[in-house]
Amino acid sequence: MKELPTYDEIVALHKKHAPSQAAFDLVFTHCQIVWKIAEQLIEKSDLAIDRDLVKIACLLHDIGVYRLYLPNGEIDHPVYIKHGTEGYMLLKEEGFEEYLCRFASHHTGVGLTEQEILGGHLPIPPADYFAETPEETLVMYADKFHTKTNPPKFMTADTYAAKLAKFGEEKVARFRHFQQEFGTPDLTPIAMKYGAEII
Repeated sequence: MKELPTYDEIVALHKKHAPSQAAFDLVFTHCQIVWKIAEQLIEKSDLAIDRDLVKIACLLHDIGVYRLYLPNGEIDHPVYIKHGTEGYMLLKEEGFEEYLCRFASHHTGVGLTEQEILGGHLPIPPADYFAETPEETLVMYADKFHTKTNPPKFMTADTYAAKLAKFGEEKVARFRHFQQEFGTPDLTPIAMKYGAEII
């Protein structure tokens, strides 16, 4: 396993790929918030987890979003599902190892099956994209509590579960399983720090 990139190296990577300051502010702030949520969950439990790896993975997981920005500065929402696999490719091109690149491609929703991708004609390479390690699973789970909407918002576990229900009860059950495994974050102090609403 290669040495993990430093915080400064990650910031430089975001700045290199962000098409604008606004894009950098939105995506990198989201990545920092996901780390704050993951950090809180690690501290509240006795999770046997590589904390340094989770921090770096949180800060990198959404870097593929930059490749979806349109010339007008908006994110191309109809193909947003591509941001994970785009992030995987970006990190690969930057020379990162597979174990780090996977955090980008394996954090979407609570996991995607090849069957769902083919059946829904989703614009990503057909494969199963499930978090496998405890670190991958925690990054994927922590990510569910914050949106990159305009303005960004925090989502409670119940709000996210309700949003997920349209994709089937099996997805909701998976999310609730992760909630049991990792706990429920206290979003209030983080939301207050960032001046964002909890829905």
